[in-house]
Parts: sequence; structure tokens; C-alpha cells
Amino acid sequence: MDLEFALRSTGAVREFADEPVSDETIAAILDVARHAPSGGNRQPWHVAVVKDTPLRRSLAALCQPVWNEYVAQGMAGETPFATTVESSVDLTAARSDHQPNPLLDNIETVPVVLVLAADLGQVAMMDKELSRPTLSGGGSIYPFAWSIMLAAHAHGLGGVMTTFLARAEDEARPLLALPDGWAVATMICLGRPASRATRLRRHPVGSFTTVDRFDGPSFAE
Repeated sequence: MDLEFALRSTGAVREFADEPVSDETIAAILDVARHAPSGGNRQPWHVAVVKDTPLRRSLAALCQPVWNEYVAQGMAGETPFATTVESSVDLTAARSDHQPNPLLDNIETVPVVLVLAADLGQVAMMDKELSRPTLSGGGSIYPFAWSIMLAAHAHGLGGVMTTFLARAEDEARPLLALPDGWAVATMICLGRPASRATRLRRHPVGSFTTVDRFDGPSFAE
């Protein structure tokens, strides 16, 4: 697959055809993705290929209240879980207000479910001393996650990365036998797309690129 085409066409896919994905294909995808860069080349990741149906249902059940919160905040015009704004939504009440989600509702039939975790002892958190939530450590794990998405696309598959399970990490830890010091980074669902977007909507370069400073002139003008 042409690289530029892959980068321009790897959108989120949440509904899949009723077609299995072989272990050989999953292994081939991960074999490509493992070449992703990471800080110090420490490759601080571990992937659980979740096949067990009851375990899948349990993980979906942990994600569901988080999705309910997410939808409630979005309906209120908020960016869900934004760290710089106090939410006006009663999240406790929102957690029990079931919101449909094709991935969670049908988790048993999703062809591939991967849970990606990161060894925090192998991740350089350059911003850990700042007075805001850390962000930089993701640079050592999410390139690998995105490489999984691109490699899957090259195999004719589609999928989506979700981070709902991270909010329920404490409950998920014993279910997944996640060791202490490891963090849930994302849950990735893959399969043959039931449909694929023909054109991805993205902001133009001039809307997010400036010269020298973040208040500088547009780079694209």
C-alpha cells in the first residue's frame, strides 16, 4: 500500500463484517508494528490478544460507564474528560445512563480485540514534574499503536483505538493480570470494515501551523 494513501485513509472503523481474522494475520500486523520508534528504543509495550468471550464482555462492561460519561459530556457541549475545564455534568448519574455503542454492545463478535499496555518503568515522562497531567510519555507507546492501525489497513482491515478502558484500569488489572507498574494505553478493535469512509474530514494545515511561535503568522499562508 502506498504510504501517503495509507496515512490519508486510515480512519476509525467501528463496525465490522462477519469475517474472522487469522492469528497469522494478527502476528504479521504486530511484526510490522514492532518497528515503531520509542524512547531509548525500550519498546515498553505488551499486547494481550483478547479471545475469551467472557473476558471481552467484562472489559466492555468496564468501558460502558465511561462511554456513558463521555456521551453525557459531549451532549452538554463539553470536551469529554478535558483536564483544563471543570465539567458541569453529574458524571455519577451519567455512568448508569446506558448509551449505545456498537463496539461495546457487540464486543463478542469483533474479529480482533487487543489491549495494549505500557511498562511505566520504561517510559521517560519528561513532563512528570509539571503541574499538569503528564502527556509526553505517550510518545513511547502510541506510535506503536498507530503502526498497528496502519499495518492492519495494509491487510485490508480497519479499526479504532479506544482509551475508555484506561479510566477503569484498576478494575481491569486483575482481569488482565496486568502487572503493577504497567498502564493500560489503549484497546484496539480490528476487522474487515463493514464500510469505510471515502474522505476523512481534517483541519487544513493553515489552521494549526504557525511560524516561530504559537501566536505567529500562519505557516501555510
